[in-house]
Amino acid sequence: MILLGYDLGSSSVKASLMDASTGKWIASAFHPKTEMAINSPMAGFAEQNPESWFENLVEATREVLQTSGVEPHSIKAIGISYQMHGLVLVDKAHKPLRPAIIWCDSRA
Repeated sequence: MILLGYDLGSSSVKASLMDASTGKWIASAFHPKTEMAINSPMAGFAEQNPESWFENLVEATREVLQTSGVEPHSIKAIGISYQMHGLVLVDKAHKPLRPAIIWCDSRA
């Protein structure tokens, strides 16, 4: 049984594949290859574009599948780890209304 795990951090998105029956790691990939930007429009602010998280998740997934040769249909479960607490405001169509306020923002 193949498992896919994601770690959505503030610097990159990592995707890893593991064989649950043996406990062995298969492959990992991360995107972007350079650190994601954290915008600070004012002192103490820390924001990121949530759309970039999804774009990087897609790229990391594509790379880990290509490198491993694992077929998507063989993945039986997905686990997600996210960067502590954050706030993403969305509209009725689930589109972000503004940049995400991330864990290291000190406004609260």
